[in-house]
Amino acid sequence: MADNKARRRRRGQAGPEPAVAARAQGGTWRPMCDQDCLRMAEAAIQILTDIGVSQAPPIMCEAITAAGGKLHDGRLLFSQAQIADYLKRARRTLLLAGQWPEHDLKVGSTAVYAGTGGAAPYVADQALGGFRPSSLADLYQAARLADALEHLQFFARSLVARDIDDPLRLDLCTAAACLMGTAKHVMVQASQARHVEDIAALCYRVAGGEAAFRARPFLSLNVNHAVPPLRMHAEALEVMAAAARAGIPVHANVFGQLGASSPVTLAGSVAQTLAETLAGLVFLDTLVPGAAVIAGPRAMITDLRSGGMAGGAGEQVLATGMAVQVLRLWDLPCSVIAGATDSKRADFQAGYEKAMTIASAAQAGANLITQAAGTQAGLMAMSPAAMVADNDMLGAVLRSLSPVVVDEETLALASIKAVVEGEGHFLGQPETYARMRSDFLYPKLADRSALEAWMAAPTADMEARAWQQARALAKTHWPTHGDLQTRRAILQEFGLPSGETE
Repeated sequence: MADNKARRRRRGQAGPEPAVAARAQGGTWRPMCDQDCLRMAEAAIQILTDIGVSQAPPIMCEAITAAGGKLHDGRLLFSQAQIADYLKRARRTLLLAGQWPEHDLKVGSTAVYAGTGGAAPYVADQALGGFRPSSLADLYQAARLADALEHLQFFARSLVARDIDDPLRLDLCTAAACLMGTAKHVMVQASQARHVEDIAALCYRVAGGEAAFRARPFLSLNVNHAVPPLRMHAEALEVMAAAARAGIPVHANVFGQLGASSPVTLAGSVAQTLAETLAGLVFLDTLVPGAAVIAGPRAMITDLRSGGMAGGAGEQVLATGMAVQVLRLWDLPCSVIAGATDSKRADFQAGYEKAMTIASAAQAGANLITQAAGTQAGLMAMSPAAMVADNDMLGAVLRSLSPVVVDEETLALASIKAVVEGEGHFLGQPETYARMRSDFLYPKLADRSALEAWMAAPTADMEARAWQQARALAKTHWPTHGDLQTRRAILQEFGLPSGETE
């Protein structure tokens, strides 16, 4: 590891900065009273025991019925006892490792981390003034950007490499581009269960062996195991099982839309989404006891005028907060989508929609916040400039979650007395200078210049500044983590540039 950092410094790059999120703790905001939260949790369980799920494949039916569930009129019903048993013994914290230990994520309780996501089919192109189909090169560049941006704690595949047609090749190239692009934890997908073995083999190769990866899994799989309303996805469940057996952590995600694939009421939509999520959790833990699995309810809001998604709506804040509050009641590691702006630019709309949904999800105690950086156009596009701009925003959001210390030193009564009897301001106080760096996070992109200075020499807006920084990082930031020989071989195998000049 020391050699990797040294090579990085020799190539003119700073090592990884400590993330603000290492101190970020949520769980202070609860949109429901305790009684309503308990009622929501009970409703989610009742949906599984009384209504059940359809299209459950044999692997799921056999596992659930053997543990007390039953089949009735083509629907798989879970038993109250098996759900209660799972909630009692489920893993409370999980390690999603980075390839460097400083990027490790300890997922659970009220810890909060934010990163990318979305699997967008389009990427913003400043030269075109719009969007174009995304490629493997774009995905690799996005991973390198995420590696450089200090307030992004993980990189979930944010783009689809549309220049690759073969499904297996696509999954492997995606994993390779992400793993080589960043030392942070990586989240990808597998379109078929048989692809998991090849993805696992690549991970073992990067880690230096299967045991090393199982001890520190630096890649996890996003799996959408249900198709709302209450239908199971057979292939996705096979992917979950294959991943768990290979030691790859799984995100059991459900992506429902209020008023379309789930009820139009917030309570009904969230209850159904929680039930669908819980079905995946119970199944996987029954099949592979102790499997590393993270609850991923995504109760998304629909704009009922058009039928499209409204990820930046105020209702989205409530839906996400309600789901997280129940998961905090169950004390399960969880992830949510926040930051799914409908804006096509890194503009005012994107800023307020992202900050509102991300900050509220963090305050609710969501452990992992995906799609929090770079996503635009209702998850249909990714913008490198938005990634850079969102990094500033995430720094501020995560800083707001830092623990507040109230003691004799921070109350500063003696300092207040000295100042009011003396100079009349605190700028000259020793503690003011001492805390200037330790207590404050300064944005790298946002404009805090005085109005007079700005008027004298107007500068580019934030989006333009973000494009400048994104271009600079794409040219200069070439990660060097991992064994050098293995790294060079993988880069060559998958046609990815190394940035080396020799």
